[in-house]
Amino acid sequence: MIIRIAPREDSAGEPLAEALGRPVSDHEGLTDDTVVAHWEHLDRYTPLDEGQTWTSAAFAEHLDAPHWHHPVPVSPHGDRRAIWHAAVRLHPEDRDLTGAEWSEIAHRLARATGIQRPGDDHGCRWIAVQAQPGRLDLLANLIRPDGTWTAQPHRLPSLLATEGRRIEAELGLISPRTGPDPQQAVQQARYAGRTRQTGTADATSQLAALLRQLADERAGPLSTVRGLIEHAAHRLEGLPDAYGPGSAHQLELIARRLYGIQQSLDSMADALPAAARPSAAWPSLPAPTPGITPSPAGARLAR
Repeated sequence: MIIRIAPREDSAGEPLAEALGRPVSDHEGLTDDTVVAHWEHLDRYTPLDEGQTWTSAAFAEHLDAPHWHHPVPVSPHGDRRAIWHAAVRLHPEDRDLTGAEWSEIAHRLARATGIQRPGDDHGCRWIAVQAQPGRLDLLANLIRPDGTWTAQPHRLPSLLATEGRRIEAELGLISPRTGPDPQQAVQQARYAGRTRQTGTADATSQLAALLRQLADERAGPLSTVRGLIEHAAHRLEGLPDAYGPGSAHQLELIARRLYGIQQSLDSMADALPAAARPSAAWPSLPAPTPGITPSPAGARLAR
């Protein structure tokens, strides 16, 4: 399975629509076959009419509610984008999972991300949606009932990748690093000689190191580019309304997509097999431009 963490949002509508593969609606009810797992206190908000199901719009409003209850608190990075979203995709050749298996995967990943902690009676609101073949989406509002922010583990993509490998092994699923590759035969013929000389473990170790350099938040080239884009967006904010704010918003969206690419590269690096022995260092990437420091990951520009 491949797990992608999306940039945080300030509303659950668009992430839930992406999870469903269609717009949210106040007419479409979502059953347990679609919302396969959720935070333990969701039942307190169940409609009095037991025959009534939650609509997708009602789930979006439920996830957004902490924003209304706590309008002041902000994240550790100084923004208010509290909607967290991760998409899990299985290998195309994996078997069909049961509802119970999807629920088990959702709860395990929720614990790995920190949005669900055993014995925590004041945890954040979250749901898991299984609406598209081979895909599971976790959505959470990181604002807790007391207005504090849910702390997530350091190097979250790495933790999720590790937990994903465990789940694959236990449920007999295909791992991205072991599954069949349509280009495998071509690649083997092209690189057979090189593989015998350096060893697969060495090659993957070097590639993983390169991907981590690209994704590095402190000194990686993508982080530097993102910082330059955010700096340009910040300057555009002060220009006339005819074009300044609109262009600034577009640059912010580009910066957020770059951050998503960084996270995907980091996840890919963690999924590659580790080397059995130290290997030659990959050539270093260019140093970042002095004086440009990107804003914290996923943070909105200061107004």
